[in-house]
Amino acid sequence: MRVGKIAISLATLFIGISVEIGISVENVSAQVANPELEACRSTGLIALRERNPGIKDVTLDVDGMTVAKANTKVEDTPIKTIVIGDAYLEKGKQDTRRTFLCLIGEKGKVLLTFFTDK
Repeated sequence: MRVGKIAISLATLFIGISVEIGISVENVSAQVANPELEACRSTGLIALRERNPGIKDVTLDVDGMTVAKANTKVEDTPIKTIVIGDAYLEKGKQDTRRTFLCLIGEKGKVLLTFFTDK
């Protein structure tokens, strides 16, 4: 999938989410061990380390994290969960706050992790 198609598909996804009636949002702070958040965190950390080996860890702000159950698609790929919130990238002695997005498909498979630049 080319970058242009991804941007159009994500825009379509967000439009679909805004009109999706069956979305339920839950506050992640009520969950101690959330397998969806851990899958997003660990997958995102692997992807970040490929581009920047100096990143030691990723911490998700679970108190402000939103986990939205969805029943939508990007082209033919089903999206079941969307995770949005703040993440902190640990690089040496400093942490950098980034906005974090994670798309999860069927069977808990992480399809996309995205961190803003700053």
